[in-house]
Amino acid sequence: MPELRLVYPMLAMVLLTFVVLIALFRSRVRMVREGHAPVSYFGTFQGLQEPDYAAKPARHFANLFEAPTLFYVGCLAAMLVGVRGWGVVALAWGYVAARCVHAWIHLGGNRVRHRLRAYFTSWLLLLALWAWVGIETVGR
Repeated sequence: MPELRLVYPMLAMVLLTFVVLIALFRSRVRMVREGHAPVSYFGTFQGLQEPDYAAKPARHFANLFEAPTLFYVGCLAAMLVGVRGWGVVALAWGYVAARCVHAWIHLGGNRVRHRLRAYFTSWLLLLALWAWVGIETVGR
């Protein structure tokens, strides 16, 4: 029986992605309203430098389609090979928590030292999740 509880942390990551998407949309609307960019800018994203308040959510949104893909695949791999137990679920939720903290820092005050810690922690948790899946799979 697969560890279906892994669906919940994956859902939480999807929700985080949607929250960041909303922040990105709002920042782009603000750019147009404040005269920093015409609507046509968003066709090619060339010719202007985005203000910091718009660049941060854009970079963060793109990042949520980079490393987190390894998280989704890791969770799906765990489910596929039948990895069960509290450990893999705890690692998945830990990853989501670290990514939420990372988003909060990046889209907020953006203190790089704190952001780096949250990001590095998320990578350690992701590596541990994959190690757990690998070890459980080899042991079969």
